Amino acid sequence: MEIRDLEYLVASAETQNFGRAAEALGLNTSTISRRIAQLEDELGLALFERGHSGVRPTAGGKSVIAYARRALAELTSLRHTGKQTGSGHAGQIRLGVWLPPIGEPLASLLRRWREGHANVELTISEMNDRALAVALRERQLDVALTSSHTVLPHIATLSLFRDRIVVALPGGHALARQPAVAWAALRDEAVLFQEWDDSQATREFYKGLLGQSANLKPHPASKLSVLALVAAGFGIALATAGQSEVAFPGVVYKPIEDHDAQIQFVLAWLPELEDAAVGRFVAFLRDETRSRNLI
Repeated sequence: MEIRDLEYLVASAETQNFGRAAEALGLNTSTISRRIAQLEDELGLALFERGHSGVRPTAGGKSVIAYARRALAELTSLRHTGKQTGSGHAGQIRLGVWLPPIGEPLASLLRRWREGHANVELTISEMNDRALAVALRERQLDVALTSSHTVLPHIATLSLFRDRIVVALPGGHALARQPAVAWAALRDEAVLFQEWDDSQATREFYKGLLGQSANLKPHPASKLSVLALVAAGFGIALATAGQSEVAFPGVVYKPIEDHDAQIQFVLAWLPELEDAAVGRFVAFLRDETRSRNLI
C-alpha cells in the first residue's frame, strides 16, 4: 500500500467512477482500476461495487475510505508543518535575557516579531551573564540578549541597540529632587545590584562607571528585589531607561548627566547550530534595529 493508493481510493469514492477519478488525477483509467484491485487484494476486502454506471463504496469500503481521508488530511498537515518549520515561520525560540525585556525599544521589537511570526513559540529565561554563555553552549538556549560587557567566548554576537543608564533612588533621597545626577554624586552611595558568585562582569562594568572605590553591594536576586531594597532605603541602583518606564513604589529614576551613560545590548547565538526560526529571529532583529538606527 502506498500513499497514492489512498489518493486513488478517495478520488474514486468522490467521483463514483474510475474514469472520472483518473481524469481528475491525470492518469489512465486502467491505472486506477488496477491499483484499487491490488488494494482490495491486500486488505482482503471489496471496496467498491462495480456497475455499468460507475462504482459505489461497499459498507466495508466506506470505513476504509473514512480512514484514508483522515490519513491524507494528516499528511497534508505534516507537509504544511514541515514547510512552515523549514522556512522559519513555525517552531520554537528559547531566548535568554540578562535584563527583563521591559520598555523601549525591546518591547516594540518583540511585538513586531510576534505580529509576523505568530506560529513561532517564544520562551524567555532570565540568567546572569555566565549562565547565559553556558546555556548557549550546552544548547539549553537558542539565542541570548545581553550587554556588550558580557564575556561570550566562541559565540557570535550582533549589536542591537543602546539604552540610557539611569539611577534608581529612594523617593526621599536628596538627589531625587535634582533633574539629573552626575557620576561623582553617586560614588559615596551604596550601589545595589544583581550578581551571583560565578559572575563578576556586572561588578567590573559598574567599577568602570563609578570608579574602583565604588561601594558596590551585590545581591543574588531579581531586579525587582533590588528595587524593593532601594525603596526601603538600603541604597541606590542603576537601571536602564527602558526599565524606568515601569513605575516602582518608593523609587524615583533620574538620568545620568554623562552622555556616555549608556549600555550596549547584543544578541548572542551559536550560528553552526541555528535552525530556521532562530535564523529568522536574528535577521529580523538585525534588520529592524538597523532600520530604526538604534545602534
